[in-house]
Amino acid sequence: MHTITGKEQLGPDIHRYVVDAPRIARMRKPGQFVIIRICEEGERIPLTIADADPEEGTITLVVQAVGKTTRQMAMMKAGDHIRDVTGPLGRPTHIDRFGTVLCVGGGIGNAPLYPITKALQEKGNHIISILGARTKDLFILEEEMASVSDRVVITTDDGSYGMKGLVTDAIEKVVKEDGVDADLCVAIGPPIMMKFVCLLTRELGIPTIVSLNPIMVDGTGMCGGCRVSVDGKIKFACVDGPEFDG
Repeated sequence: MHTITGKEQLGPDIHRYVVDAPRIARMRKPGQFVIIRICEEGERIPLTIADADPEEGTITLVVQAVGKTTRQMAMMKAGDHIRDVTGPLGRPTHIDRFGTVLCVGGGIGNAPLYPITKALQEKGNHIISILGARTKDLFILEEEMASVSDRVVITTDDGSYGMKGLVTDAIEKVVKEDGVDADLCVAIGPPIMMKFVCLLTRELGIPTIVSLNPIMVDGTGMCGGCRVSVDGKIKFACVDGPEFDG
């Protein structure tokens, strides 16, 4: 059993959980995930580790209530117990000193993006974070991302906060208008967002890493639900990723 030691609502149907998991907190690296099962009869779902505190022995999970298990989890509170937390799983993000890095997050994608951005900044990279959401109410972890970024650009589809437009519009502005010479782009968000970010960064000549955590189901490679073709070879997001060259 793993105790929920803290819970906070970040937005509509989005909650942040601090969970007691000492071994995982010590071993986890940016980009990795866990599989949880909230009760004996429950389904297993993969969740990216949004943060960890090895001294406290806790990990942080950001969960959007979209299905049966995540909606059940949304009704849990501090002091409740999660039946199983397994991990860390997946290949860690390759962290190095690249130079100037564009960290692009869409919606709840800011959660898995945060630990990666933090590690890249600690490595000495210049971080420009471009964060997008459909509307202001759906923005999460803005302060956390700002704390590990040298510059933050905010976009919303409806213009209710920051620049009106998509993250791709902001990337074009930063690169073409502001003259930023980016060495790497890390993009995490809805698959359609990552697709169009990659089409743009390919045009701009910026190497891009994306995370396919949104398509994972089983988390062990057995179900085949996250099967993708990479350079003509079959890969599984959960065991070969979740990050790939966009």
